[in-house]
Amino acid sequence: MIWILIAVVLFLAVWIYLIMPRTGRERRAPFTGRAFAHRGLYEADQSVPENSLPAFRRAVEAGYGAELDVQMTKDGEVVVFHDDDLKRGCGIDGRICDMTLEEVRALRLFGTEEQIPLFADVLEIFGGKQPLIVELKYAPNWKPLSEKTRQMLAAYNGPACIESFHPSIVRYFRQEDPERVRGQLAQAARAYGNSIPKLHAFAVSRLLTNAATRPDFIAYGLGPKPFSARLCGWLGAMKVCWTARGAENHARRMKENDAVIFEHYRP
Repeated sequence: MIWILIAVVLFLAVWIYLIMPRTGRERRAPFTGRAFAHRGLYEADQSVPENSLPAFRRAVEAGYGAELDVQMTKDGEVVVFHDDDLKRGCGIDGRICDMTLEEVRALRLFGTEEQIPLFADVLEIFGGKQPLIVELKYAPNWKPLSEKTRQMLAAYNGPACIESFHPSIVRYFRQEDPERVRGQLAQAARAYGNSIPKLHAFAVSRLLTNAATRPDFIAYGLGPKPFSARLCGWLGAMKVCWTARGAENHARRMKENDAVIFEHYRP
């Protein structure tokens, strides 16, 4: 009986060690209790497209923070764009990481006249007025993307934290920019589909990679969460949910979380 008890205690100790977040309320204060416009304050019909300069201007004017996505071009420029490929957003086959900035800037977003913006231009629009959550997208050039983004945020005078689905990117910021608030994006293992190996999906969905990254916050997809995710919140992680749709549930989501990433309504 005693050995069973010891085994259970050891299992719980290892589990808690693996998922333990970094704690510290003061560091997180600019992002707590806030609503963040997902990819800017864009329209559902993309008449004001997601991750566009007009969408970010609208977010600032409305008093919201924003969650946005950064990627790097083949010639080393950081731009704001969500998808892994350009099919949905620009109607062509290809990836940001395989194109030069000149080629990327020739494209138009969702049939509008808007271009894929430079991250520098988005930072200029915000100018420290509202907080930013910057998601770094994983691609073969993730290391130079991480370094360039780190440098740009170091020169930016305003509240900005980072997040990523890929633990290696979060770990990079833990090592190279330890004072910046960092977050682990996660969702149910089945939601990853075949995009990553199943074991990797399980580990990230259960936040077992926190031992390497020690995130300040967990940005978890809406819906039921595994016990590991709930335990991580109890252990002190800032809780961020994405992506909320529908104003009728906003108050409840703000009560259940420390921050909410929303779209298609105004809280």
